[in-house]
Amino acid sequence: MYEEMGMPFTAIIQKVSEGYIGFIEELPGANTQAETIEEVRENLKEAIQLILEANKTFLSELLNNKNIIRESINLSA
Repeated sequence: MYEEMGMPFTAIIQKVSEGYIGFIEELPGANTQAETIEEVRENLKEAIQLILEANKTFLSELLNNKNIIRESINLSA
C-alpha cells in the first residue's frame, strides 16, 4: 500500500559477526537482524508494514467516536 503511494524509505544495513542488522532511517522501531542481506530486506519490508498498520489501528481506537477529519496527503512531487 505505502509503496504504491510512492513513499520511499531508507534501509541501513550493517554487517556484524552474527550476519546483518538493518533498520529504516525514517521509521523508529523498524529494525531487524538476519543471516543474509536479502533476509534483512524482506524483514524490513514486513516491519514497515506492521508498524504502519499498528500505528493506524492504535490511532483509530484512540480517536474512536471523536469528531475528526481524515484525509490523504500525497508526498510525491
